[in-house]
Amino acid sequence: MARKIESIKKWELTEEEKRQKDLREIEDALIDNKEAILQTVDILNHANNNGLLSLVNGLLSEGEQVLKVLMDAINKPESTNAIRNLLLILGVAGKLNIKELEPILLKVNNGIEHVSENSGSGQKTGYLDLVRALKDPEINRALTLMMTFLKGMGQDTDDEMKSKERMPDQKV
Repeated sequence: MARKIESIKKWELTEEEKRQKDLREIEDALIDNKEAILQTVDILNHANNNGLLSLVNGLLSEGEQVLKVLMDAINKPESTNAIRNLLLILGVAGKLNIKELEPILLKVNNGIEHVSENSGSGQKTGYLDLVRALKDPEINRALTLMMTFLKGMGQDTDDEMKSKERMPDQKV
């Protein structure tokens, strides 16, 4: 007949066995994530070659002083205005209809290219040249676009403005 079990002893790993098990887990994780690890090492290598790791290391080692300088810079009135302006610009950029703006920007780029090609001619334009130029379909189209743009700029937009209050340092 068998004896009854009165106490159960837990099988405990020795330090060496724990270390071997941990090393096996790390090795398995490295093998499973080989591609991601190699890409991370490549990124770190590029960051190190460009001096970014030295910069981050210096920033972290001087953390309190860097944070103080940063907070002093942010607390300046011009920084506060810059942050407000940036937020306002981002809000306006969100309202821009890029599909409608793209053809106009392409025309502006074309105009700038045309000016850069012909800027050194030294040619003067007289009154009669302006009148003759109005007959040119390209110039007529450009003037019509500019007048339409100016008409749109002249319309009242007070109801669309997000920040009607003046900034403290702005003068009326």
